Amino acid sequence: MAGKKREIQLQAVVNSQSLWDEMLQNKGLTVIDVYQAWCGPCKAMQPLFRKLKNELNEDELLHFVVWNFGLILKMENGKIIARINGANAPLVNKKITNLINEEKKIAAGEMVRPQTQGTNVLDLFYMLSCGASGSDLTLYMKIIEAGYVLEIEDKRVLTEQQAREFYSRKAEEPDFQDFVLFMTSGVSHILVISQGDEEQPDLKETEPDPEMEAKEADEDHHEEVRTPVKKKHDSLQEYLERQHVSQFCDIEENLTDTNHFIDILFPDFKNMKNLKLEKTLAFLRPRLFQEKREHVLKIIEDEGFKILMQRQIILSEEEAQTLCREYENEDYFENVIEQMTSGPSLALVLLRDCGLQHWKNLIGPSSVEKAKEHLPESLCVRFAMEDLPINQLYGSDSLEEAEKEIQYFFPSQDTLALIKPHVTHEQREEILKLIRETGFEITQMKEVVLNEEEAEKIYSKIKGRDFYQDVLQMLSEGPSLVMVLTKWNAVSDWRRLMGPIDPDEAKLLSPDSIRAHFGRSTLKNAVHGSSTIYEAMETISRMFEDFIPENHEGN
Repeated sequence: MAGKKREIQLQAVVNSQSLWDEMLQNKGLTVIDVYQAWCGPCKAMQPLFRKLKNELNEDELLHFVVWNFGLILKMENGKIIARINGANAPLVNKKITNLINEEKKIAAGEMVRPQTQGTNVLDLFYMLSCGASGSDLTLYMKIIEAGYVLEIEDKRVLTEQQAREFYSRKAEEPDFQDFVLFMTSGVSHILVISQGDEEQPDLKETEPDPEMEAKEADEDHHEEVRTPVKKKHDSLQEYLERQHVSQFCDIEENLTDTNHFIDILFPDFKNMKNLKLEKTLAFLRPRLFQEKREHVLKIIEDEGFKILMQRQIILSEEEAQTLCREYENEDYFENVIEQMTSGPSLALVLLRDCGLQHWKNLIGPSSVEKAKEHLPESLCVRFAMEDLPINQLYGSDSLEEAEKEIQYFFPSQDTLALIKPHVTHEQREEILKLIRETGFEITQMKEVVLNEEEAEKIYSKIKGRDFYQDVLQMLSEGPSLVMVLTKWNAVSDWRRLMGPIDPDEAKLLSPDSIRAHFGRSTLKNAVHGSSTIYEAMETISRMFEDFIPENHEGN
């Protein structure tokens, strides 16, 4: 609200060689979240990082950054001293705490810095690889090392028809029906892979990592990864076999079949491939919001933008000064701040092909005078206010700034979601598609038959109700799909998307909701979700023990 100070940026984004070199100058311990472009930084670990930042209170010694593994940067003058695959919160907590304690003793002259034998990268830092775990992460890294690009990553339960089509080459084998049942019994990971623009390395000369082999030998891998491949040569399968990760995936190498499967599983992929979709933060200042909101929103729609999120917000004076810093040397700066804090503004997250620059061009320069001279057709001129010579609309200056501003004004929230057993595979796919189209990220997912013990983790608040045994019976009829959904305002938005509990009522009051389309009765109403932020955090921690929910009460 107006007087509430929001949290500063926790992790610095390293996306260029200069920022990497700057990071190398950090004193003390640098924690790097290494991620792939398709999955993004590990949101599950961010609450732990905040907790450590606050409790250790060592801003000079403890730094957090995120780095896209796909960016090839020159790394030198240092060593990796620790590394963990996966979001292992207890181990991360212990390791960072111990290393910071060592740093404090070194700074005080109580101990000498230990000599490390790690890989040359940094003087002192802790690397956290996340976004996938176990065999998934190993496989993804091997594919990237081979010079390929991950175009799409998706998690879904295959329908029987999809499994039969993808494995048609096995159709004559005696156990094919059992194999199809297995492939449709749980979540598969599907990757679409293409060659990078650069020349491929000589894959035959790449040797497996003995340390990684030993680690993998101790792990119990059960997850299948479905991998259609767009390729120019046939060496990827052999390469993955030499790297001892081919057992984790099935690769479709025929280009015709690959295109066929992509059309089935990702029908919009080929159209989206040529687009440069970008998010940007947009702001309607208070007077414009009050007087011309619908007019501006109509223009945004006509210009091809998709509004991913929007909220009314009353800015604090500090926030207004940050957003209006370009006017701070003008004699009307105080009037600008007064206007910006006088009432609600409208914040929006916009998505479009080349969205950031298109929005900047559309709204025009920051001052009315410059807009009239250089872009008289801009929104700045069209919606100018006589008493204040500034643009009544705002847009992020860069993609990096957009990412920071969106995270600040639309902080992520998690909620637990459940698709019930009576929903068919085809209906489940439609629900998952709707979830993604509504802006949710499926952060965690697992398919499980909920016995009484597991069901209690989700339905504990109705355990003593008369109908609880009916709920248990319904859940025992087959596998449920349990998910963690992430976005701003996730709890409320998921409940709105589900619709009223009674499907008949949902058809009247919320005809576009999931329960209106797929619910059969109050008991078999297709989906379930947490009612409050607190309930979401508690339930997620029970169902996904290694996952740390990132929930904010709101700003």
